[in-house]
Amino acid sequence: MARVITAAVFLLFATVLVFGGVWLIVEGDTWAYALIGLAYGLVAALLLLRNPAALWAYAVLVVAAMGWAWWEVGFDWWQLAPRGWIIVAAGAWLLVPWVALTLDRGGIRPRWLATAGPLALTLVLAGGVALYAVFNDPHYRNGSLNADVAEVAAPDFGVPEGEWHHYGNSLAGQRYSPLDQITPQNVANLEVAWQYNTGDMRREGDPEETTYQVTPLKIDDTLYLCTPHHWVIALDATTGEERWVFDPEIPLSQSRQHQTCRGVSFHENPNAQAGDTCARRIFIPTADARLIALDAESGQICTDFADNGAISLWRNMPNVQEGFYYSTSPVVIANDVIVVGGAVNDNVSTQDPSGVIRGYDVNTGNLLWNFDTGNPDRTEPIGPDETYTPNSPNAWSILSADPELGLVYAPIGNQPPDQYGGDRDENVERFSASVIALDIATGELAWVFRTVNHDLWDYDVPAQPSLIDLDMPEGSVPALVAPTKQGDIFVLDRRTGEPVLPVAEVPAPQGAVPGDWTAETQPRSALSFRPPRLRPADMWGATLFDQLWCRVAFHSYRHEGIYTPPSVEGTLIHPGNFGVFNWGGVAVDPVRQAVFATPTYMAFTVTMVPREDDETHLVSEPDTIGLNENFGAPYAVEMGPFTSPLGMPCNAPPWGYVAGADLRTGEVAWQHKNGTVRDRAPVPLPFTMGVPNLGGPLVTAGGVAFLSGTIDYFVRAYDLTSGTTLWESRLPAGGQATPMSYLGEDGAQYVVVVAGGHGSLGTKAGDAIIAYRLPR
Repeated sequence: MARVITAAVFLLFATVLVFGGVWLIVEGDTWAYALIGLAYGLVAALLLLRNPAALWAYAVLVVAAMGWAWWEVGFDWWQLAPRGWIIVAAGAWLLVPWVALTLDRGGIRPRWLATAGPLALTLVLAGGVALYAVFNDPHYRNGSLNADVAEVAAPDFGVPEGEWHHYGNSLAGQRYSPLDQITPQNVANLEVAWQYNTGDMRREGDPEETTYQVTPLKIDDTLYLCTPHHWVIALDATTGEERWVFDPEIPLSQSRQHQTCRGVSFHENPNAQAGDTCARRIFIPTADARLIALDAESGQICTDFADNGAISLWRNMPNVQEGFYYSTSPVVIANDVIVVGGAVNDNVSTQDPSGVIRGYDVNTGNLLWNFDTGNPDRTEPIGPDETYTPNSPNAWSILSADPELGLVYAPIGNQPPDQYGGDRDENVERFSASVIALDIATGELAWVFRTVNHDLWDYDVPAQPSLIDLDMPEGSVPALVAPTKQGDIFVLDRRTGEPVLPVAEVPAPQGAVPGDWTAETQPRSALSFRPPRLRPADMWGATLFDQLWCRVAFHSYRHEGIYTPPSVEGTLIHPGNFGVFNWGGVAVDPVRQAVFATPTYMAFTVTMVPREDDETHLVSEPDTIGLNENFGAPYAVEMGPFTSPLGMPCNAPPWGYVAGADLRTGEVAWQHKNGTVRDRAPVPLPFTMGVPNLGGPLVTAGGVAFLSGTIDYFVRAYDLTSGTTLWESRLPAGGQATPMSYLGEDGAQYVVVVAGGHGSLGTKAGDAIIAYRLPR
């Protein structure tokens, strides 16, 4: 019976593999799957005939399949595994006595060794190859990163050494702590000092992408942070004890694409007298488009600011529609000016609010200037009856600033629709997917650097630019480091926007949808983590069969490498709009002159769907706001990660790395895959496959970097010199936020991690703020 069942299963294998394999042959791809399918059919027939040659034939199949797999992917274990494990497991099954000893010829029962010996030998050989591949991972680039520090001072941008005054610690956005108590030698001793739970959890009526992405501030002895529903909380930084909570009572709305808060901002009035209320203020932007000022000591609203303590960011906005404009990122405060960007819902309509950036007086809340990419030459405040340019590129992420140069730096996104640009005007082309520098006092444009020409891929500049003074051969250069979704890290002179590391214009694939056009070239930085062009051999799966499905599907999409234009037939976009880098950005070490980066690689598919009217829901449910419908544009868009029927990524792992690079040369010193599939696999096995990351890193003067944003629930510490993982601690939920570090009142260095999960990533929701320190 076992023999007959085995033969039936092999016939099923043969049917699937031959059918899919012939499809691949027609596409000009490998013959291997079809030939493996034919081999399974032959073995099945021999089993039904009780012919011992079945095991010899299977031994040939094992050797041939092993040779083909090695020829395609070398000794890459996670690429060899789906090609081989079912073949090896089925071969091992054939060796069991109730199969092998049921085979006879002419009524003579064969000896097991004579019949099964060759197959057993080939399986041992396959096991040896697998063992070699496990211990010789080709995805590790080992090296040493700037072990000798540069002879430059680390500018503090006015932040005391043991504090954390802005989202990225300082206005420079470096995500660097000058504290050095925690070192590669002692980091493994870190333990939980305290944990605080905010009580703000996801609610019925929240949008899908309700996430917890906050990085707290540390001012004197207090931590300040916000929650997804924009509560503001003050905690004792040493004990985690709650001091006050402010709830702005944000109404729930399904119209918002995002429900999150990345941080709050702090300002102290140097002219205030002792005992003055609101001399020190916390500013919180909200999901209902307000900017509220709070007294840092009590959490009470500062009623002398703006309109009874709040600015309505809807003022002068076109296309006012609840939930379509809000701010998810903290404001920047420099030279007594509050600079506010904002987010608009992507790909819903061409009649969105404006992406205007505004500057307000930090003491009164009065509007000082507005920079509207649709009208960039007019920065003086517009009149009360005027509106800003609708549907203009916006600055939804975090800004940085250089008070001495008097410049604020904004990463700019795109004009919806992201994947169609046939109707864009000159200003949209100029500012989309760019980094801009504005005069803090007037809002006037100082320079613009475009990272994508005619962006059709939602390659917004997603992250806060990091500022660093680089020790270059020609002397110290004030630089700006801008990570991008396409994987380039542009290093620019922050005074002029000119490249410090070379930028080349390289040819790009052509052929946009009717009504649109494609740029002939695209900029590429000398420091780049762009992935290579996907090949059919790069398709992956948990088994030979879903890998085959992905390989067949690959040929149904247009893919000519990065910048392949979206199409009506369907395009494979790699990297997808999730980005090699996203809002978490990178961390830079101003002393080592280095960057700690966390590149992620996920392929997406995009299909343009022609519209015949401006109302019909083509790609979303009728009772929703219509994400990706692009009402008013010629096309809706279907998009999402490229996955198999089992929900596994079709592009092979690793999907996530940590890496270290020299910012003076652009040389990548080391790159290691990072994170496990423990919390995403059907069986919670901690395989280190390298998983996506969403959340920023932290680097410290002690030579240790921290990261919690991987889709497994861990915070990890790394040796900044070599990239070696030194320590990890289990989190109660997804850690899609950026850690920070400070000095407690007890003199100890603390590292704080937020574990609250991410809605669209599917990581576990939570509300935990966790502080770590070395044992007393």
